[in-house]
Amino acid sequence: MSIKRVIINLALGLGMMLAAFLLYRVFSRYTLSDVMESIGTIPGARILSGLGFAAASYLCLTGFDWLALRYAGKPLSYPRAAIASFTSLSIGHNLGFAALSSGAVRYRFYSRWGLDAEEVAKVILFCGVTVSIGLSALAGIALLINPQDAANLLKLGPASLFALGCACLSLPVVYVILSAIVRAPLHLWKWSFEMPRLKLALGQVVIGTVNFIFVAACLHQMLAVQGQASYVQTATAYVLANIAVLATHVPGGLGVIEATVSYVLPGAASIGALVAFRVIYFLIPLLIGLPVFAISEVVIPKPRQLPSEDRSQQSAHAQTQLL
Repeated sequence: MSIKRVIINLALGLGMMLAAFLLYRVFSRYTLSDVMESIGTIPGARILSGLGFAAASYLCLTGFDWLALRYAGKPLSYPRAAIASFTSLSIGHNLGFAALSSGAVRYRFYSRWGLDAEEVAKVILFCGVTVSIGLSALAGIALLINPQDAANLLKLGPASLFALGCACLSLPVVYVILSAIVRAPLHLWKWSFEMPRLKLALGQVVIGTVNFIFVAACLHQMLAVQGQASYVQTATAYVLANIAVLATHVPGGLGVIEATVSYVLPGAASIGALVAFRVIYFLIPLLIGLPVFAISEVVIPKPRQLPSEDRSQQSAHAQTQLL
């Protein structure tokens, strides 16, 4: 077993242990009847609007792949991009290590539709950058508009939070500027990234930010039952929770999202709201994505096998793009 595989397995094991600990901290004081009663207090209209915002988020995510395929020079029809995106992310969101889990599912789809390993790696990298840009943009907005809730968790002063918010907002701005003036690939240690065209970069900023706005809106619909959390407060809590998820790689952010939101918004984060959000944004898409993936394995023809030497070269190119 390679050292990289050992590290991944160790990180996954630690993530599972952390998830179990956080879930215990969040849920230990509740009984199952308490949880069900709390969920029952959420009006049907809130559930429906939460489902709508979740659907809008996944619609944005399909746009990630649609743009990424153009960046890779392999544009496919929107329905194909949408199927690959939704299926891979509905599974990847729940497994953790999204670049690996959703990336593996993406490869299953795109390799059958004519992309080689290097081109799939470009799609995965492009989508990962779009996530980072969108999260950074919303984080900057949240930190500048609502620094108090962030200060409670990060333990930073007003000046530090202002600087951090400006830094977060500067990332998408710098990215767009670089896309307009830089044509040669950028190299940083082992990483290599070819800047997209300006139009694609602008699309990344817009769709990446709007995606997280919709996810925060979905969570807000659940928390708003208590009437103690504004949308901006909810967005702040969700951004901080996502940063914690990215740092820990806990599968599906299980326990991390709930613990972070409960800490930032103790008066609004009812246990029913947190469970309902997880069911709407994570579980329901997973229950749809798994059978779609299973059916695709049967319906979509497998790609023509390449000689072993060519496959080795493609694998090496893909690793160079991702590492």
